[in-house]
Amino acid sequence: MLIESRPALDPELAALVTAQQREIREVDKGMNTAVFVPHDDAAYLVAVVEHRAVACAAWQAVEDDVAELKRMYVRPAFRGRGIARQMIVAIEEEALAAGRPVIRLETGDYLPAAIALYQSAGYRQIPAYGPYVGNPYSVCFEKRLAALV
Repeated sequence: MLIESRPALDPELAALVTAQQREIREVDKGMNTAVFVPHDDAAYLVAVVEHRAVACAAWQAVEDDVAELKRMYVRPAFRGRGIARQMIVAIEEEALAAGRPVIRLETGDYLPAAIALYQSAGYRQIPAYGPYVGNPYSVCFEKRLAALV
């Protein structure tokens, strides 16, 4: 597996994000109506297995020392292989190298596998932050990476 940076408008990244949004809408019965808008100030990563883009994740600076992990997704046929965990590590390494020793993220309470993944990767639940305040389905997490240096 290769994890590589991709531009915001990369077509393989777009296909992964579209699949992610479709899957979330099926699980949450349409509660999440957010539409993906690529951001030039976000760093996008794609995992490639046998020349096929199978997973994505991104991080974006949100405060002086904080990055937000976004768009984590692994195609269903490739789950259970540790790809998501490797994507998290890659995001953490990039964010830390960019001077962002704190990573935050938001997921839905209807995604227990995602919650378990983040908790097993050392993320602790925190109160909702930023645009997630007041969303009854949001579950937010944070991890301090400074100890990794």
